[in-house]
Amino acid sequence: MAYDLEEQEKIDAIKAWWDRYGTFTMVLVFVVAAGFAGWRGWQWYQNHQAGQAMGYFEALETAAGQKGDDAVVRIKAASATLRSDYASSGYTPRAALVAARALASRGDLDGAREQLQWLVDDGSAPALEPIARIRLAGILMQQKHYDEALALVQDPAPDGFSGLYADRRGDVLAAQGKHDEALAAWRSALNDLGSDPAVQIVQLKIDGLSGA
Repeated sequence: MAYDLEEQEKIDAIKAWWDRYGTFTMVLVFVVAAGFAGWRGWQWYQNHQAGQAMGYFEALETAAGQKGDDAVVRIKAASATLRSDYASSGYTPRAALVAARALASRGDLDGAREQLQWLVDDGSAPALEPIARIRLAGILMQQKHYDEALALVQDPAPDGFSGLYADRRGDVLAAQGKHDEALAAWRSALNDLGSDPAVQIVQLKIDGLSGA
């Protein structure tokens, strides 16, 4: 009889605990389960998005290595899709650089300019933005938009890019016929580039412009 009484006391204690905390416990279990399911769902979504973006990037790279008008259409379509649907993907800014180079090599300067301008304006890839600025300045220089080109590569330049910025400024100034300013910019580039192999190209520009 003592055993039955002890068991009954345990059952009563459990019932009392459940009456007090049961609803809260069920809600807590539901919240935890829902959170875990949501986290797993978000992981799946992120992986799916990354896979889709990689597919478009690879399609763009393939098209960039091909010739013909169809390749240009595919390049622009893939880049447009990445920028509109996968703007936060790391593949998208890289795709813009690849597309810009491919379009510029085909003489489509407006198309290349659009790609690079998006990368500069978007600001989501700070490691690639300085490269985009230098290349965009080159495109604008070819289109004779000199002031816009110079504005893109003014100091202060990001770390490691001061020499390349100065080199591009020299290119633009030389295209404007401002030879003294171009030489000054290129000499600044020589100092900043140090042992970079690009110094040989910059020196050739200086020698060619100064008549050495």
